[in-house]
Amino acid sequence: MQFSRSLKQNHLFRRLYRRGASAADRNLVVYCRQNGQKENRIGLTVSAKLGHAVRRNRLRRRLREIYRTHETAFCPGWDWIVVARTHAMDASYQELQASYLSLARRLGLLKKENPA
Repeated sequence: MQFSRSLKQNHLFRRLYRRGASAADRNLVVYCRQNGQKENRIGLTVSAKLGHAVRRNRLRRRLREIYRTHETAFCPGWDWIVVARTHAMDASYQELQASYLSLARRLGLLKKENPA
């Protein structure tokens, strides 16, 4: 990820859950908060309740890939947490991508497109 780092510290996750804005649908929940930096920090949460490690890691790889391919479309300077819900385990890549981008749009995390 070119413009981003991983979010790993527990206190940052807790702060985002407590003070961040959130949006949700049947597949994902996204929490976000400005971080005052020039890059995004992203954390992924896939609960052990959702399935075995192989399935959880596959879902994590899909979510990271969705972020990576659309990274230039996101506004810089935000902390993100993406939480997978039960329906995400059986969702196709296209469904996850649509869900991810619609939640980012709802939270104002996508850059404004310039009218041509």
